[in-house]
Amino acid sequence: MPVRVALIVGSLREGSYSRAIGLEIKALAAPGLELELIEIGDLPLYNPDLETDNPPPVWERFREEVETTEAVVFVTPEYNRSIPGALKNALDVGSRPYGHSIWQGKPAAIVSVSPGALAAFGANHHLRQPLVFLNMPTMQQPEAYIGNVADLLDDDGKLKKDDTRAFLKSFTDAFAKWIDMTKG
Repeated sequence: MPVRVALIVGSLREGSYSRAIGLEIKALAAPGLELELIEIGDLPLYNPDLETDNPPPVWERFREEVETTEAVVFVTPEYNRSIPGALKNALDVGSRPYGHSIWQGKPAAIVSVSPGALAAFGANHHLRQPLVFLNMPTMQQPEAYIGNVADLLDDDGKLKKDDTRAFLKSFTDAFAKWIDMTKG
């Protein structure tokens, strides 16, 4: 059985660089990993008043989809030196109700993506902070910062640089080993 991995993209724009890189990672996934793109754009903002016996159906859908996976790859752009609000909201929705976090113990990896040279370094490291609290062992190496991303993708959002493809392949291979190490 392949390891089911949630692929969560922090950008909501359909043609985003983060989504394109996430889909490339999915295509390059290491043998034994099956990445499933889980959408976060339809999640209402987390509000404890909605956490009743009948929470919003999209919260339940999201929680169930992530719950059935064994690990998570986050692909995020950087907004104002941090992660997008939609991604933070997804973390919050998944961590509730208290004591029922869907994130608990799931191995994680982060890829940050930017059209600029800094490659969303701030978002990458900011995302690591809540993952510590959520008890998600997060792969440390190799770090994945994809800068100048517009130069790496063709008009269809596909990678046109073999060295980037090779790096992302080695990243998924390392993540497969990380999952084995943290789960074993």
